[in-house]
Amino acid sequence: MSVTLSTIGLDADDTLWHNERFFALTQEHFAGLLQDHTDKDHLMTRLLAAERRNLPHYGFGIKGFTLSMIETAIEVTDGKVPACVIRELLDAGRDMLSHPVELLPDVETTLNALKHDFKLLLITKGDLLDQERKLAQSGLRGFFDAVEIVSDKTPAAYHDIFHRHGTGADQGLMAGNSMASDVTPMIAAGGWGVFVPHALTWEVEHAEPPRDISRFGQIDGLGNLVDFIHGIT
Repeated sequence: MSVTLSTIGLDADDTLWHNERFFALTQEHFAGLLQDHTDKDHLMTRLLAAERRNLPHYGFGIKGFTLSMIETAIEVTDGKVPACVIRELLDAGRDMLSHPVELLPDVETTLNALKHDFKLLLITKGDLLDQERKLAQSGLRGFFDAVEIVSDKTPAAYHDIFHRHGTGADQGLMAGNSMASDVTPMIAAGGWGVFVPHALTWEVEHAEPPRDISRFGQIDGLGNLVDFIHGIT
Protein backbone atom coordinates (compact mmCIF):
# COMPACT_ATOMS: atom_id res chain seq x y z
CA MET A 1 0.00 0.00 0.00
CA SER A 2 1.49 3.33 -1.08
CA VAL A 3 1.81 6.29 1.25
CA THR A 4 1.56 10.02 0.67
CA LEU A 5 4.71 12.01 1.28
CA SER A 6 4.95 15.77 0.84
CA THR A 7 8.03 16.69 2.86
CA ILE A 8 11.49 15.16 3.20
CA GLY A 9 13.74 16.06 6.13
CA LEU A 10 17.47 15.44 6.01
CA ASP A 11 20.10 15.45 8.73
CA ALA A 12 23.35 17.33 8.03
CA ASP A 13 26.41 16.00 9.91
CA ASP A 14 27.55 12.61 8.52
CA THR A 15 24.45 12.47 6.32
CA LEU A 16 25.24 15.30 3.90
CA TRP A 17 28.87 15.95 4.85
CA HIS A 18 31.66 14.43 6.93
CA ASN A 19 31.77 15.47 10.58
CA GLU A 20 32.58 12.70 13.06
CA ARG A 21 36.01 12.13 11.51
CA PHE A 22 37.13 15.48 12.95
CA PHE A 23 36.00 14.44 16.43
CA ALA A 24 37.90 11.16 16.05
CA LEU A 25 41.10 12.96 15.03
CA THR A 26 40.79 15.35 17.96
CA GLN A 27 40.24 12.45 20.36
CA GLU A 28 43.49 10.88 19.11
CA HIS A 29 45.27 14.17 19.80
CA PHE A 30 43.61 14.35 23.23
CA ALA A 31 44.83 10.85 24.08
CA GLY A 32 48.36 11.80 23.06
CA LEU A 33 48.34 14.86 25.30
CA LEU A 34 47.24 12.80 28.33
CA GLN A 35 49.22 9.61 27.64
CA ASP A 36 51.45 10.17 30.69
CA HIS A 37 48.39 10.21 32.95
CA THR A 38 46.06 7.48 31.63
CA ASP A 39 45.58 5.05 28.76
CA LYS A 40 43.40 5.92 25.78
CA ASP A 41 40.52 3.50 26.55
CA HIS A 42 40.10 4.83 30.06
CA LEU A 43 40.36 8.41 28.85
CA MET A 44 37.69 7.87 26.17
CA THR A 45 35.39 6.27 28.73
CA ARG A 46 35.78 9.25 31.03
CA LEU A 47 35.30 11.68 28.13
CA LEU A 48 32.09 10.00 26.99
CA ALA A 49 30.76 10.09 30.55
CA ALA A 50 31.55 13.82 30.73
CA GLU A 51 29.85 14.45 27.39
CA ARG A 52 26.69 12.63 28.48
CA ARG A 53 26.72 14.50 31.79
CA ASN A 54 27.17 17.86 30.09
CA LEU A 55 24.64 17.52 27.28
CA PRO A 56 21.83 19.14 29.32
CA HIS A 57 24.13 22.09 30.06
CA TYR A 58 26.14 22.61 26.87
CA GLY A 59 24.01 20.89 24.25
CA PHE A 60 25.39 19.15 21.18
CA GLY A 61 28.37 20.39 19.24
CA ILE A 62 32.06 21.19 19.26
CA LYS A 63 32.01 23.75 22.07
CA GLY A 64 30.46 21.27 24.50
CA PHE A 65 32.90 18.61 23.33
CA THR A 66 35.85 20.94 23.99
CA LEU A 67 34.63 21.79 27.47
CA SER A 68 34.13 18.09 28.19
CA MET A 69 37.71 17.36 27.11
CA ILE A 70 39.02 20.05 29.48
CA GLU A 71 36.87 18.71 32.32
CA THR A 72 38.10 15.17 31.67
CA ALA A 73 41.72 16.32 31.56
CA ILE A 74 41.29 17.96 34.97
CA GLU A 75 39.70 14.80 36.37
CA VAL A 76 42.27 12.27 35.15
CA THR A 77 45.21 14.42 36.31
CA ASP A 78 43.65 15.17 39.72
CA GLY A 79 43.63 18.85 38.84
CA LYS A 80 47.27 18.93 37.78
CA VAL A 81 46.79 19.24 34.02
CA PRO A 82 49.33 21.76 32.67
CA ALA A 83 48.03 25.03 31.29
CA CYS A 84 49.74 24.26 27.98
CA VAL A 85 47.51 21.19 27.58
CA ILE A 86 44.39 23.26 28.22
CA ARG A 87 45.60 25.70 25.57
CA GLU A 88 46.12 22.87 23.08
CA LEU A 89 42.60 21.58 23.72
CA LEU A 90 41.15 25.05 23.16
CA ASP A 91 43.16 25.33 19.93
CA ALA A 92 41.90 21.92 18.83
CA GLY A 93 38.31 23.02 19.41
CA ARG A 94 38.85 26.17 17.35
CA ASP A 95 40.42 24.10 14.56
CA MET A 96 37.34 21.88 14.51
CA LEU A 97 35.12 24.93 14.19
CA SER A 98 36.91 25.88 10.98
CA HIS A 99 37.37 22.51 9.33
CA PRO A 100 36.51 22.34 5.61
CA VAL A 101 33.19 20.88 4.50
CA GLU A 102 33.43 17.71 2.42
CA LEU A 103 30.20 16.35 0.98
CA LEU A 104 29.39 12.66 1.17
CA PRO A 105 28.78 10.74 -2.07
CA ASP A 106 25.61 11.33 -4.13
CA VAL A 107 24.37 14.22 -1.99
CA GLU A 108 23.85 16.81 -4.73
CA THR A 109 22.35 14.37 -7.23
CA THR A 110 19.92 13.07 -4.59
CA LEU A 111 18.79 16.53 -3.52
CA ASN A 112 18.40 17.58 -7.14
CA ALA A 113 16.22 14.53 -7.85
CA LEU A 114 13.99 15.15 -4.82
CA LYS A 115 13.53 18.92 -4.93
CA HIS A 116 11.02 18.92 -7.78
CA ASP A 117 8.56 16.55 -6.11
CA PHE A 118 8.95 17.26 -2.39
CA LYS A 119 9.50 20.10 0.02
CA LEU A 120 13.01 19.61 1.41
CA LEU A 121 13.96 20.48 4.99
CA LEU A 122 17.41 20.48 6.56
CA ILE A 123 17.01 19.51 10.21
CA THR A 124 20.17 19.50 12.27
CA LYS A 125 21.29 20.08 15.83
CA GLY A 126 24.38 21.48 17.47
CA ASP A 127 26.06 24.85 17.67
CA LEU A 128 24.14 27.47 15.67
CA LEU A 129 27.16 29.34 14.27
CA ASP A 130 29.00 26.15 13.32
CA GLN A 131 26.01 24.61 11.56
CA GLU A 132 25.32 27.84 9.69
CA ARG A 133 28.98 27.97 8.62
CA LYS A 134 28.98 24.41 7.33
CA LEU A 135 25.72 24.87 5.46
CA ALA A 136 27.03 28.04 3.79
CA GLN A 137 30.29 26.35 2.78
CA SER A 138 28.51 23.24 1.53
CA GLY A 139 26.74 25.11 -1.27
CA LEU A 140 23.54 23.16 -0.54
CA ARG A 141 21.35 25.91 0.93
CA GLY A 142 19.48 26.45 -2.33
CA PHE A 143 18.10 22.92 -2.29
CA PHE A 144 16.18 23.42 0.96
CA ASP A 145 12.84 25.12 1.48
CA ALA A 146 13.62 25.58 5.17
CA VAL A 147 16.46 25.03 7.62
CA GLU A 148 15.90 24.10 11.26
CA ILE A 149 18.83 24.08 13.72
CA VAL A 150 17.43 22.67 16.95
CA SER A 151 18.84 22.00 20.41
CA ASP A 152 17.66 18.38 20.26
CA LYS A 153 15.67 16.15 17.94
CA THR A 154 12.57 14.97 19.76
CA PRO A 155 9.16 13.75 18.60
CA ALA A 156 7.71 17.12 19.62
CA ALA A 157 10.34 18.97 17.58
CA TYR A 158 9.62 16.88 14.49
CA HIS A 159 5.87 17.25 14.96
CA ASP A 160 6.24 21.04 15.08
CA ILE A 161 8.70 21.31 12.18
CA PHE A 162 6.73 19.15 9.77
CA HIS A 163 3.50 20.97 10.61
CA ARG A 164 5.06 24.41 10.11
CA HIS A 165 6.89 23.59 6.90
CA GLY A 166 4.88 20.72 5.46
CA THR A 167 1.55 18.96 5.70
CA GLY A 168 2.24 17.20 8.98
CA ALA A 169 4.62 14.56 10.25
CA ASP A 170 2.36 11.77 8.98
CA GLN A 171 3.21 12.90 5.43
CA GLY A 172 6.87 13.44 6.23
CA LEU A 173 10.08 11.41 6.08
CA MET A 174 13.31 12.03 7.96
CA ALA A 175 16.60 10.50 6.80
CA GLY A 176 19.87 10.53 8.70
CA ASN A 177 22.74 8.57 10.20
CA SER A 178 21.50 8.62 13.80
CA MET A 179 19.01 6.00 14.89
CA ALA A 180 18.50 7.89 18.15
CA SER A 181 18.01 11.36 16.66
CA ASP A 182 16.84 10.98 13.07
CA VAL A 183 14.82 7.78 13.04
CA THR A 184 13.06 6.77 16.24
CA PRO A 185 11.80 10.24 17.27
CA MET A 186 10.47 10.90 13.76
CA ILE A 187 8.59 7.61 13.80
CA ALA A 188 7.22 8.51 17.25
CA ALA A 189 6.00 11.79 15.74
CA GLY A 190 4.00 9.81 13.17
CA GLY A 191 6.30 9.95 10.16
CA TRP A 192 8.83 7.82 8.32
CA GLY A 193 12.35 7.36 9.67
CA VAL A 194 15.07 6.21 7.28
CA PHE A 195 18.44 5.15 8.66
CA VAL A 196 21.50 5.99 6.54
CA PRO A 197 24.44 4.39 8.38
CA HIS A 198 27.81 6.14 8.51
CA ALA A 199 31.08 4.42 9.35
CA LEU A 200 31.70 6.81 12.26
CA THR A 201 28.80 7.56 14.59
CA TRP A 202 29.03 8.99 18.11
CA GLU A 203 28.02 6.42 20.71
CA VAL A 204 25.33 8.73 22.10
CA GLU A 205 23.54 8.53 18.74
CA HIS A 206 23.20 4.73 18.78
CA ALA A 207 19.83 3.11 19.47
CA GLU A 208 18.11 -0.17 18.75
CA PRO A 209 16.30 -0.15 15.40
CA PRO A 210 12.49 -0.19 15.56
CA ARG A 211 10.87 -3.60 15.32
CA ASP A 212 7.73 -4.39 13.36
CA ILE A 213 7.33 -0.76 12.34
CA SER A 214 6.18 -0.23 8.76
CA ARG A 215 7.40 3.39 8.74
CA PHE A 216 11.05 2.42 9.26
CA GLY A 217 13.56 1.97 6.49
CA GLN A 218 17.30 1.54 6.05
CA ILE A 219 19.42 2.29 3.01
CA ASP A 220 23.13 1.82 2.32
CA GLY A 221 23.74 5.43 1.32
CA LEU A 222 21.93 8.64 0.51
CA GLY A 223 22.12 7.79 -3.18
CA ASN A 224 19.51 5.09 -2.53
CA LEU A 225 16.97 7.45 -0.97
CA VAL A 226 15.19 8.32 -4.21
CA ASP A 227 14.54 4.65 -5.05
CA PHE A 228 13.41 3.99 -1.48
CA ILE A 229 10.89 6.84 -1.64
CA HIS A 230 9.60 5.70 -5.03
CA GLY A 231 9.15 2.25 -3.54
CA ILE A 232 6.75 3.44 -0.84
CA THR A 233 4.85 6.16 -2.67
